[in-house]
Amino acid sequence: MARDPDDSEAWATRYRTLVALPPEDLGPPELEQLAVSSYLIGDDDRCEAAWEAAHRRHVAAGNRPDAARCSFWLAFCLMMRGQTAQARGWLGRTEAVVGDDLECSARGYLLIPSLLGALESGDATAARDLAIGAAEIATAFGDADLGAFAGLGLGQALIALGEPATATARFDEVMVAVSTGEVGPIASGVVYCAVILECMQIFDLRRAAEWTDVLFAWCEEQPELVPFRGQCLVHRSQLLQASGDWPGAVATVEAACRRLTDPPHPALGLALYQEAELHRLVGSFDEAAATYARASAAGQEPMPGLALLALARGDVQSAATGIRRALLETTHRMRRPPLLAAAAEIFRHGNDLTAARAAADELADISAATAAEVLGAMADHAVGAVTLSEGDTSASLPRLRSARSAWARLQMPYEAARASVLLGLGCVSLGDRTSAALDFENARIAFETLGAQPDLERLRSLRAASGSPVETPDRNRKGRLSTREVEVLGHVASGQTNREIAAALTISQHTVGRHLENIFSKLGVSSRAAATAFAYEHDLL
Repeated sequence: MARDPDDSEAWATRYRTLVALPPEDLGPPELEQLAVSSYLIGDDDRCEAAWEAAHRRHVAAGNRPDAARCSFWLAFCLMMRGQTAQARGWLGRTEAVVGDDLECSARGYLLIPSLLGALESGDATAARDLAIGAAEIATAFGDADLGAFAGLGLGQALIALGEPATATARFDEVMVAVSTGEVGPIASGVVYCAVILECMQIFDLRRAAEWTDVLFAWCEEQPELVPFRGQCLVHRSQLLQASGDWPGAVATVEAACRRLTDPPHPALGLALYQEAELHRLVGSFDEAAATYARASAAGQEPMPGLALLALARGDVQSAATGIRRALLETTHRMRRPPLLAAAAEIFRHGNDLTAARAAADELADISAATAAEVLGAMADHAVGAVTLSEGDTSASLPRLRSARSAWARLQMPYEAARASVLLGLGCVSLGDRTSAALDFENARIAFETLGAQPDLERLRSLRAASGSPVETPDRNRKGRLSTREVEVLGHVASGQTNREIAAALTISQHTVGRHLENIFSKLGVSSRAAATAFAYEHDLL
């Protein structure tokens, strides 16, 4: 099913051409094309009917290898829709066609469900061996799709075996084959999404960002493509959030939720969780709570976000109870770091420094076993924060500076600003108020730019409590408005409504509202009229 890089006919066009023909006029190759194009266009029923028809035509012609391959793809598509019983039935049909005597690529495809089962059950060694076996069959029969699945499975097994560097090298090999057009479109989309997810889960954000950009471009080249686009957008939103483009992250995850809602997709819960995280970070706590609940209803564990929301609302006990429960249930080593980082912060605020130290030290142990720079920064941040709370300021500052430097290299401004706040507190405790003022001011500018209102309010309280000077109003604030915020302000000044601004800028009304909140905060005003007056008075437009 590898695609021809020189074939410029869109799958949507091919779909429309083939569905216009009487089914009995389609031969096996055309039926396979119809099955693939139907899958990509989102017509799942027609896709499955076409695979079944192609399978039966191959059986009638005595073409067992192609009959087995078609029945496997039918089973695969059924699995992707959650039709497990039917999928197993068609896998059984595939096994019967292959039998004991037929050597073909379908024999390798039949190893993939067992490989996935081994990964799910935690038997990484068996998964690795099955992936190697599938790869050998793929090579023997020149099947690029099977090779991509085998390479993906091998990388996943290597991660489970504690070999992330070897795993990512294998992922890169597979992704080169995918991005150069050697692999068919269904397998390409599956592998793109799976590799990006694995990179996110091992905190290799640089690699995840690179492949997300490639996937996004691949999807954009096929505007009528239905699968893959939603999950692609979730990962893109996560990476935009990390890079500090929170309005872009909001708009992107809103688009993801729209795509994944009807019909409900397995990634919908992840999309809702990401939306809730963004609500929490900007201080929309009621919206965050409601969206975490929707994410939970869609099957997504809402931790650690829900616990951090409770902490932000001042309910430290609920936050601690929730994060303890999540840690008890999460045994996979590489799934624990976000929970441990949140736990260290929550327990520190609850003055349970013993539990905070345990969480930070476990995070440091996990980080030491990997080369992921994000994990290293997380560990330095957590250990430095706990050490500061324990009163050992001189030991805490080097860890916190290391964390801030890493966050800066990774271009993650929110995390860098949070580290700056802790550094400022450390400097205050040593009597170095000049350095503390610099750290606090750097954090304030970052929080204002991002729209991180809860962090900004907490920073103001910390500065007041520590005796560090609180910023004086600055009436020349154009430089603090982002380019998009200046653009929104211009539309506000012209008298346009949020709906009209959203239409003019091709963004959602929610995103317009978020921009306005940021503008009001940065300018120190509370209404559209006041913002307009301020803008003209100070030549911001």
